[in-house]
Amino acid sequence: MSDPDVPVGAPSDDVVPRVTLGARVRRWACVRHSPAFARRWAASVVRLWRTSLRVRVLTMTLVGGLLAVSALGGFVAVRTRDGLYEARVDQVLAESARSTARVQSTFDSSTATTAAEVQQLLYDVATEQSAASTQQRQVVILRDADDNVLGPLVVASDVSVVAAVGDQLREAVAAGGQHWQSVALPSGDSTEPGVVVGQAATVPGVGEYQVFFVYSLQPEQDRLDFLLRTLGVAAVALGALLAAMAYVVTRQTVRPVVAASQVAARFAEGHLDERMVVHGEDEMATLARTFNAMAANMSEQIARMEELSTLQRRFVSDVSHELRTPLTTVRMAAEVIGDASHSFEPTLRRSAELMVDQLDRFEDMLADLLEISRFDAGAATLDAQNADVVVVVRDVVETIEPLAERKGSRLVVWLPGEPVLADIDPRRVARIVRNLMVNAVEHAEGTVVQLDMAADAQAVAVRVRDRGVGMDADQVEHVFDRFWRADPARARTTGGTGLGLAISAEDARLHGGRLEAWGRPGHGASFRLTLPLRAGTVPKSSPLPLVPAGHEPVRRARPHDAAAMPPLDPETGSLPVVPDPAEADR
Repeated sequence: MSDPDVPVGAPSDDVVPRVTLGARVRRWACVRHSPAFARRWAASVVRLWRTSLRVRVLTMTLVGGLLAVSALGGFVAVRTRDGLYEARVDQVLAESARSTARVQSTFDSSTATTAAEVQQLLYDVATEQSAASTQQRQVVILRDADDNVLGPLVVASDVSVVAAVGDQLREAVAAGGQHWQSVALPSGDSTEPGVVVGQAATVPGVGEYQVFFVYSLQPEQDRLDFLLRTLGVAAVALGALLAAMAYVVTRQTVRPVVAASQVAARFAEGHLDERMVVHGEDEMATLARTFNAMAANMSEQIARMEELSTLQRRFVSDVSHELRTPLTTVRMAAEVIGDASHSFEPTLRRSAELMVDQLDRFEDMLADLLEISRFDAGAATLDAQNADVVVVVRDVVETIEPLAERKGSRLVVWLPGEPVLADIDPRRVARIVRNLMVNAVEHAEGTVVQLDMAADAQAVAVRVRDRGVGMDADQVEHVFDRFWRADPARARTTGGTGLGLAISAEDARLHGGRLEAWGRPGHGASFRLTLPLRAGTVPKSSPLPLVPAGHEPVRRARPHDAAAMPPLDPETGSLPVVPDPAEADR
């Protein structure tokens, strides 16, 4: 049998079939009943609850109002039900007592002596008493069977209610007095509430009968149902009113908060002239005025700080430029003195050498200060060109080798066997690598200094690793600060200015890359430079790990990296001769 949702003459398999309405409905039904859909729906509700103050206030107000209305309505309904029931029962008992007295009076005045006369008497009494009541009621007259039964055993104005008279009630009436019982009376295909009241009455010459009056409580039930419906409508109306009031109140409350958050966001983006609109004199207006005052104060503070920063940058730049002229003069004099220092006494010759060395350091510091001032002023530019990073790094390593030999350290360099072309400023990249290598040699304390380089499809990374004194976590956080030193008491034997790593970090950011550091006391330090291969892109990851193998946290353990540095030889204290892992992979 064909699918009714597929039209006659449907396309063949090589044509995209049409999605019919029935198929969409079945697909939506399947999606709706899937656990993933339920989880997404629950997550959306939770997210809406957590992120929307208006939804929380509306929900809590509506739920609280409905609970209060429900409790009040339930209390009113119960009290009304009990009041109607008790009042109706009292009325029924009084009326039944009077009716029983009239029935007994009728029996006393009767002259019925035959069975037919007694039966007629009972029928007349039942019919009369049923019609005499202002409320709808039926009359049932019963008598227990014995050997001297003269009249009928059952007489009722409506035989359908005879079953409502229970045996327990008949036994209580036979014991004497008036008794009553709540019952369910038949009414078509359903039932309705009712009350049966019974009392004994004697027919002279015949015997004792039990007279039962059956009252329907359906009118009272109708009034109670009408009250409950009214309370339900009132509860819905009150809930809607509470929701509307809560919406209006939350809108008036949340709207200024939202406006304040938007203004604060704009203010944080640098729009310092953003202010909130003030309406009225209430608490929200006070909040707006306070926020505006705070924003104005912060704007003034930021303006003063920017002016001070500008003055400081200008001062550094001006002083650096002004010092160049006297420094050139001193440099010329120092060169003259240095040329003639071979004829000086040893003390004077040593003083001349120290003067030349400190002049070199002074010149380096002036150059670094000028570079820092250009970064602060935003005037530093990137002269990017497509260059081979391997060549740049190799040239730097060759210039560092003499320093490493003097310090007693051995350089271990792993470079890719193929060119790594990237959009870089060779001068700045060379300066970064040089600073990292010089710092590593300075702190290696005669141990091995290793340089690793790797590249992937997005970035190129250079990692410099030493096994010297190392750094703790607090020192790693400040290692790129200007003029910061991990150990101020430690002597600088290579004449650093304290600005090398700060300038290197700025150079890396100028390329769109990053410079990161890791260290552990007694285990050395590791610095990683990551640069994008294409200018204008930001690498999401680095080809090399920052933390050396064996030092990763246990929860982040991963397979051994082939490019990681192998352990030191325990006999020589140096690295074993190992091939380039990149070459090994190829």
